Amino acid sequence: MKTLIRNGRIVTAVDDYHADILIEGGQIAAIAKSLENVEADRVIDARGRLVIPGGIDPHTHMELPFGGTSASDTFETGTRAAAFGGTTTIIDFAVQYKGQSLAQAVDAWHAKAQGNTSIDYGFHLICTDIPDERLPEMKSMIREGISSFKLFMAYPGVFLVDDATIYKAMKTAGHNGGLICMHAENGVVIDAIVKQALAEGKTDPKYHALTRPTKAEAEGVHRAIALAEIAETAVYIVHLSCSDALDEVTRARDMGTPAYAETCPQYLFLDYSVYEKPGFEGAKYVMTPPIREQWNQEKLWRGLKFNDLQVVSTDHCPFCFKEQKELGRGDFSKIPNGGPGVENRMSLIFNGGVAQGRISLNRFVEITSTAAAKIFGLFPRKGTIAVGSDADIVIFDPNEELEISAKTHHMNVDYSCYEGWKVKGATKTVLSRGELVIEEGTYVGKPGMGQFVKRGEALRF
Repeated sequence: MKTLIRNGRIVTAVDDYHADILIEGGQIAAIAKSLENVEADRVIDARGRLVIPGGIDPHTHMELPFGGTSASDTFETGTRAAAFGGTTTIIDFAVQYKGQSLAQAVDAWHAKAQGNTSIDYGFHLICTDIPDERLPEMKSMIREGISSFKLFMAYPGVFLVDDATIYKAMKTAGHNGGLICMHAENGVVIDAIVKQALAEGKTDPKYHALTRPTKAEAEGVHRAIALAEIAETAVYIVHLSCSDALDEVTRARDMGTPAYAETCPQYLFLDYSVYEKPGFEGAKYVMTPPIREQWNQEKLWRGLKFNDLQVVSTDHCPFCFKEQKELGRGDFSKIPNGGPGVENRMSLIFNGGVAQGRISLNRFVEITSTAAAKIFGLFPRKGTIAVGSDADIVIFDPNEELEISAKTHHMNVDYSCYEGWKVKGATKTVLSRGELVIEEGTYVGKPGMGQFVKRGEALRF
């Protein structure tokens, strides 16, 4: 089937122009000022709208077991919601548990995702058990298209690995085309602070934030970067939340260290006051790292503007308020960590970034799509609009205002972190490899449309 997108304003990380796009065989076949004489099976008029690369969210947790329950979005519901929000590729986290091989962990996540997704997906691999004899398995994973691995400095007894393991994994992955993603917090110290708070009877949700100081995150980021420097490789810091941690990344990049980092909408738009809501409402916002004081927000926006932060992901890991978050009533440490957001990312960043004058349109595309594609081995197949690239295309109305609400969102969770917010900028039509998934705000796709994407080596830029 041939699809023709006409009259659109095409915006990539580097371009901004008006042209028509011809799609054939799942890829972009031609781009020209006018393709009026081309015959097509489907014609989409994008007049007055932006035509941008499909969003790439490189940090999601569909169906993740955590805290005695599992994330409420399945690969089916989560990827459908992502498509509604203008995301056409996710990179989810497969988890290797103690005693498993890396291949066993990946197979388990393939079983969850295969045949259920509406958009394309890849995997990072969370590694919790990698003795020296297992390190060569990382090379096999890279050859199979899983070229990034996540290690934790947090959650002792569950995910945490020691510094020697981090160093060896960085050296093995980095010298074979892979990349280590670090959850950088001093989890051992945080664990001690949490135990002390509980012993003092401090059990409300706000103490999740008050027991995870920004200095613990900054120390973890500093240590992760130092270990990467010793291993002579790059590092990617996930869900960076505060100015203290950003200072560490900025300092390293100024010295020429290949340190990369992402932040998330919750850290750009929400602040600590959400934890002071009456009753147990603050539990909705229990995620790690926690939401910080408001003054950190402009520091993070500055980091995005000047490329000290490269990516906006979501860390989408939803748990319903009723039944799931309530597991932590009377003990904040038992509240499942995570929140919803995969559907709202593009509109929130457009509204807070472009509409409010913090970043350019080109930078908007870069931080929501192109940079992730480059860092994680997807570019130029994804992350841009160019001849030969996958036809992952979003038609976006920059003038339409929408209201975010749990009543209307498509994520499988009973609340929204942004309930009642009105934002400017709405996804209207979404194509994944040339196939319509969302048409004028209506889901026309089906589970199984999405494909597993083998990623190449991590790129440096």
